[in-house]
Amino acid sequence: MKDWDISIYRGILTGYNEAFIIDEETKNRLIKASPKNAEIIRPILRGKDIHRYRCDEVDQWIIFIPWHFPLHEDETIKGVSFEAEKMFREHYPEVYNYLLSHKTLLEGRNKAETGIRYEWYALQRYGANYWKEFEKVKIVWGNLSLRGSYSLAMEGVFVNAPSTFIPSGNLYLLAILNSIIADFYIKQLGVTRNGGYFEYKPMFIEQLPVPTLSEEKENEFVELVKQRLKPNSNGEIIDNEIDKKAIGLFGLTNEEEEFIYNSAASINDISFGDRANKL
Repeated sequence: MKDWDISIYRGILTGYNEAFIIDEETKNRLIKASPKNAEIIRPILRGKDIHRYRCDEVDQWIIFIPWHFPLHEDETIKGVSFEAEKMFREHYPEVYNYLLSHKTLLEGRNKAETGIRYEWYALQRYGANYWKEFEKVKIVWGNLSLRGSYSLAMEGVFVNAPSTFIPSGNLYLLAILNSIIADFYIKQLGVTRNGGYFEYKPMFIEQLPVPTLSEEKENEFVELVKQRLKPNSNGEIIDNEIDKKAIGLFGLTNEEEEFIYNSAASINDISFGDRANKL
């Protein structure tokens, strides 16, 4: 995948989800208090919200507070800024007071950094060099699962670490990632845990060889994915067709194909219910 000139990024690490990730009722209350607060409240997906080709409806929101907010684009600030905190309190008093109610626990996060490198009210890791990539359509996936499950997330939707994302809406790439052969390949790069779980780290995903095809050939995958994304589509039939086409790109023998299908079947036989996509 390195030949594709794309990057894989980690989701937001809050350091204390109970403060920064809020439900819709809390979001609505803060915005009702001041419409300005909507500027810093964004929809967020957790790993358990992400499935193959679909995401659950967003019902969680993140209070997005970069380091030194609202002076976060001032590159001269290197440590805690009391001026930034003063401005945050003045411009977003409702959100400031909400976080203030969690201050003791927020200060207790990573003590080598909180209150030293960034303010107590800021996110622990907010994607300093890539947070604007969340504004794009993106391919997202959860960290731990029995099988890789990749989906699209729309513009402006954030993801929570350890989930990861690629800032691209390329449907051909999405098809390959979700294919049986891609999952087989990626799982050879790491260790599968008890119960069949695998940790889909960027260091593994980025090593996946994704063949470069003509536009016509790519469109064969794209059209299948478009069908797959429609409500009430026959997902199993379409998935099988994508798997067949994806395997055909790699010139495998009949024995190799059979081995890959048998390996996937052994995982699918595991009854896992709600355990998949834990993170």
